[in-house]
Amino acid sequence: MRKKPKFHGLKKIKIRQSWNKFNLYNLSRMQKLTVEDKTFFQQKWAAKAVTRAYHGEQIKEKQWQRMFDTRIPSVQSMDPRYLAQHDGSEQAAGRGSGMESSDALTKKNQPRTPYMHMVYGPTERRLDTAIWRALFASSVRQARQFVTHGGVRVNGKKLNPGDMFQVDPDRVMFATGAMKNQDKAYKKAKSREAQAADEGASGEATADEGKEVSTETDNTSEQKDGTSTAHSNTTPEDPELSLKERQKTIKSLLENAKLILSDPNDRLSASRKQEWRAFSKLVRTTLSRARSTSDATTSSLETQFQLLKSKLAPSSSGSSSSKAGAAAEAQQREAEARMSAEEEKTLREALERAYENPVDDAKPYATPWRPRPYMSPFAFIPRYLEVNQNVCSAVYLRHPVARPGLAEVPTPFHLETSQLAFNWYLRRR
Repeated sequence: MRKKPKFHGLKKIKIRQSWNKFNLYNLSRMQKLTVEDKTFFQQKWAAKAVTRAYHGEQIKEKQWQRMFDTRIPSVQSMDPRYLAQHDGSEQAAGRGSGMESSDALTKKNQPRTPYMHMVYGPTERRLDTAIWRALFASSVRQARQFVTHGGVRVNGKKLNPGDMFQVDPDRVMFATGAMKNQDKAYKKAKSREAQAADEGASGEATADEGKEVSTETDNTSEQKDGTSTAHSNTTPEDPELSLKERQKTIKSLLENAKLILSDPNDRLSASRKQEWRAFSKLVRTTLSRARSTSDATTSSLETQFQLLKSKLAPSSSGSSSSKAGAAAEAQQREAEARMSAEEEKTLREALERAYENPVDDAKPYATPWRPRPYMSPFAFIPRYLEVNQNVCSAVYLRHPVARPGLAEVPTPFHLETSQLAFNWYLRRR
């Protein structure tokens, strides 16, 4: 049975719509398609195979053949001053009629219009392609998975000018953020290196001990006794104890948040109440998953609590605290009074960053959130999309068109390669 080729193969280069590092490597060493030693049929076939691997490889060939259109949308820039002075009749006049204008009829040195780059324009109307172009997914296949799993809202299946689509923010954070298992793999590799180093050191130690045993048996027995007593004195850290401490810290944060929300004398605004309720919900979720959380998550919750507490008015914070809490707040105010204005500003900015991008082990991506590696070469948005990254939504403004010197369908292939692919499908119509 013939072996199935790899999706991101390094021997036979095929560019894909993906942010994968192997795809970026293939893109960096891609060369123009060599057609000198091929027949015209072979040239068209090779161009079709290369371009289809990038443009709509998730679409079946028969479906794409139905989508293919020989009409290529394009626009031409025209001088508005010339249009205001003439009505178009001079274009129909023959030579020598006196209606010719040398300035108007002479063509400017405009760049060529790359019509053949618009061959795969119909694929840009697909929802999964538009999601990937809007930087809401790391590949077209992942964008298609978002659509089939119900993570996208849109007016219709096929995009029309003016349609708006919105992707679930959690899915976008997962698709464009660094993966969680990369950190685990890095830690596992480090632990393996440390274990190998320990095994090597222990092997050398056992070899040395063997030599010492052959010469001085009494000294080795004393060393063994010393090592046994040392091992008996060192006790491993109890995981149950650290779990209880985390649970105790999280419960105290939840109780303090409930006290601030339930205090009748405390006058909180609606936005502040929403923040405290969201914080309480996050603390309850973390408490239910205390066994799988880490100390970094607990410290992140404490940082968020301090930031929310700093936004409260002095009267509200004083009324919602006990005597011990009042004493602690007084000490904290004295410590803050000793800080300079620059230090206070730096501390507040750090607390805000920790509150906006916290550490949360329950998320499927690495936290604090950071962009996925090798994302920057693919981070561009076409002209026919208007994207709002804050709410993970975009508007399909119009269909992509070709204009002098530019085709609005992004493609990594040469113009001649796209022309050969167009001729292949033109023959199949």
